[in-house]
Amino acid sequence: MSGPGLRVLIVDDEEPARLAVRHDLEALGGTTIVGECANGFEAVRVINEHPVDLLLLDVQMPKLDGFDVLELIGRQVPVIFITAYDEFALKAFEVHAVDYLLKPFARERLQAHSSVRVSGTGSRCQTRRPYAPRRAPTVGRSTVS
Repeated sequence: MSGPGLRVLIVDDEEPARLAVRHDLEALGGTTIVGECANGFEAVRVINEHPVDLLLLDVQMPKLDGFDVLELIGRQVPVIFITAYDEFALKAFEVHAVDYLLKPFARERLQAHSSVRVSGTGSRCQTRRPYAPRRAPTVGRSTVS
């Protein structure tokens, strides 16, 4: 476990990925790693038993994937997806993900979320997105009268 601060749960079926995320969080400081889970079932259990401020969640895992986890826990915990697959990004933001990080990602991407501010009790918190999605430029349309 890390020092006091933002309570984070790491969920990834690949142990090297969990170790890399833990190493990055420990280097950044300001977090308490509540646990590390190798599958979605473990994640749901931990979230129901311990207060979690931020969920770092893989998308593709055996039996219960990241989206299944969110379906079971609802929106009680802000989530950052950490995955090797870019094709799930749109769906991730549709379920209100705070961010979507493609492995391997720079430690600074995690640092951008260290400003998650815990408010109240339990697992609720307010977050600020580190960036706004870019919109495609609009092309002017001319009308013929």
